[in-house]
Amino acid sequence: MDLSSYISGFVDGEGCFCVSFQPSRRHRFGWEVRPSFSVSQNADRAKLLYEMQRLWECGFIRPDRSDKTLKFEVRTVSDLVEKVLPHFRTYPLLSEKQADVEKFDRICQLVNDRRHLDLVGLEEIVRLAVGMNPSGKRKYSASEILGSVGSGEGIVYALGNQGST
Repeated sequence: MDLSSYISGFVDGEGCFCVSFQPSRRHRFGWEVRPSFSVSQNADRAKLLYEMQRLWECGFIRPDRSDKTLKFEVRTVSDLVEKVLPHFRTYPLLSEKQADVEKFDRICQLVNDRRHLDLVGLEEIVRLAVGMNPSGKRKYSASEILGSVGSGEGIVYALGNQGST
């Protein structure tokens, strides 16, 4: 059996490509962009989660208290861009969720290229993100995020961080 195709099929049913936004005083426009990939499984069937972590050499596995499963999650943008997303370019999902993967891929590329630190890039990220996961809930709407964006002038970054998380 081809493990890579199996992973894509499993993720098609149980995976989540998500971009959340968190208000932040340390980020240029007042918002932190948080892309993440996750997939859950019951603890007694979690072998595939560990196999994905081993294969991609990134992410972490943690209990998800909301549904009593284990969750494999990758949040580091460079790991998403360099390890996770290349898999889904080679082994795309077969459902409509593939459209979300493509938007997620673009968002991760923009964040990796630090485009979330300029207004045009942030606007593109927000527009793409609100078009993902149509059945999901969002804490902040696009209009709330973009309506609150200031000029970004006068913001001081923590040394070494520069709002790139």
